[in-house]
Amino acid sequence: MNTLKKTLSLAAVIGVLALAACGGGGGGSGGSGTQGNNSAGWNATPQWTPHGSGASGGSANSSPPATGDNTVTIRVDNTMGGVNLLKASIRLCVPGTQSAPQCVTVDNMLVDTGSTGVRIAARAIPTLAPLLLTQVGAVDDISGSAPIVECMPFASGYTWGSVKRADITIGSKTASNLPIQVYADNAFAAPDDCTNYGADLGGGAFAGINGILGVDSFATDSADAVTTAIPGNYYYCPSQNSCVSTRMLAGKEVKNPVAAFATDNNGTIIRLPAVPAGGQTSVTGQLVFGIGTQQNNALPSSATVLAIDKYGAFTTQYRGKVFTRSVIDSGTNAYAFPDDTIATSVDGWYTPATPLNMSATMEATNGTGKPLDMPFSIADTSNLRLSGYYALSNAGVNFAYSGKNSMFLWGLPFFYGRDVYTVMGNAKVGNQSGPYVAF
Repeated sequence: MNTLKKTLSLAAVIGVLALAACGGGGGGSGGSGTQGNNSAGWNATPQWTPHGSGASGGSANSSPPATGDNTVTIRVDNTMGGVNLLKASIRLCVPGTQSAPQCVTVDNMLVDTGSTGVRIAARAIPTLAPLLLTQVGAVDDISGSAPIVECMPFASGYTWGSVKRADITIGSKTASNLPIQVYADNAFAAPDDCTNYGADLGGGAFAGINGILGVDSFATDSADAVTTAIPGNYYYCPSQNSCVSTRMLAGKEVKNPVAAFATDNNGTIIRLPAVPAGGQTSVTGQLVFGIGTQQNNALPSSATVLAIDKYGAFTTQYRGKVFTRSVIDSGTNAYAFPDDTIATSVDGWYTPATPLNMSATMEATNGTGKPLDMPFSIADTSNLRLSGYYALSNAGVNFAYSGKNSMFLWGLPFFYGRDVYTVMGNAKVGNQSGPYVAF
């Protein structure tokens, strides 16, 4: 969650996509959970074996590692128009209803541990969007009746659109009357403070993505907006061409759906099998709700725990440079960091002549815990991307911001072959209180 502008160029069809959220920062606190007894060790191997995952890059056919009412299938394939784009399906309903025509299933929702809340492209719900309840009552709106609209800056651009309310069902879990964003709805003109963030993520280049399922470590998407009217964040709009920056009540901000579940609401786990260096055409895994709340989501005692700050960030040190706004981010489709010594393609992908075995040090910004030397690999994935391989474990991109190089994004390649835990707010799992990530 970082207020910075990007210089990374995007291809007309999705190439590099970085969805670490920028702006006001996370907020709120998650639910509570208790750690189950667990003496099992842990290593960076998948908990289930993918079939057809050899060097030839055949499609994986994975057997999920767990069953239960807190699990949802997630997948990487070619349907969203780019590589390493992790997707899920959700059901969206007018609050208080559970049947057509007031409900619709939305596929191709990008699963994002780098942002907060449900954001749906208006084009994905054309008949339902007008039926959803309009959010009003911004703090600085004297009338109390102007629609609330949000600009959410991401590392690759922004979403702009109305804040509505809906019932959101993911698998067997429902978040009722949840504030969400319906972006690219063309209801109000976007102010310059928003469009300055670069690419409109509701534009045609992102047509394969129907929305963003933000499941980071925070209940609401901007703690700072509760006390400050932040340019390029929340607005109330008295007319189509007039939107005024505003403070927000936390209860009216776009909210993490997991925090609104009745149970299993203290975090998430993303489980993906390992991917060979040659890539795969697709990968199937699981999104698990709750940590330490059921037998299938216990945090191993040997897991690495990395505390994060109020913006969801920690520190990475790489080749003598310090990146204080680092994020483990399933919504970014590569290892994204600046290194001008590595050859790149015109659209920013790293293209080394031979694969590079690299490492960087992860550490909590607040100084807790021990620094961890984390190995990773970068290869020239150009031919794999062009040949239809959509799950790539060694994809990297030269990623920088104008004036500041403070972000190192550990994107989806980091998730392959790991269980990645995202603990919400001040939830306590075992002896450790959130927010933190673990793996």
